[in-house]
Amino acid sequence: MTRLDELNKQRQKEAARIKTSMKSMQEKMISGIKEGEEVVAFVSLDQCIGCDQCILVCDDKAIELYDVPLRTPELEIERNKKAKILRDNCTGCILCVNACPTNAITMIDR
Repeated sequence: MTRLDELNKQRQKEAARIKTSMKSMQEKMISGIKEGEEVVAFVSLDQCIGCDQCILVCDDKAIELYDVPLRTPELEIERNKKAKILRDNCTGCILCVNACPTNAITMIDR
């Protein structure tokens, strides 16, 4: 086996190990999250990047994006969006929590 083949095999093995570890960690994290009608999603605006992943997974139409002024005038960005939870529509299903790439969404008691 060539050195490149060995390296690729090692990378694939390591990628599989990392994937298994990440899945296990995510399952532990998700198992500790409350869900159901007694809770509602909450967005931490400091962590939200306005990516719209939560909106894509929300079947209840309980999330919308809105414009927020930038905190620093040095950046020139046309739109600075943040997610907002519509409490009455939220069913507490935690799909948005799982979809959020920055962990900006948590579940809180109603």
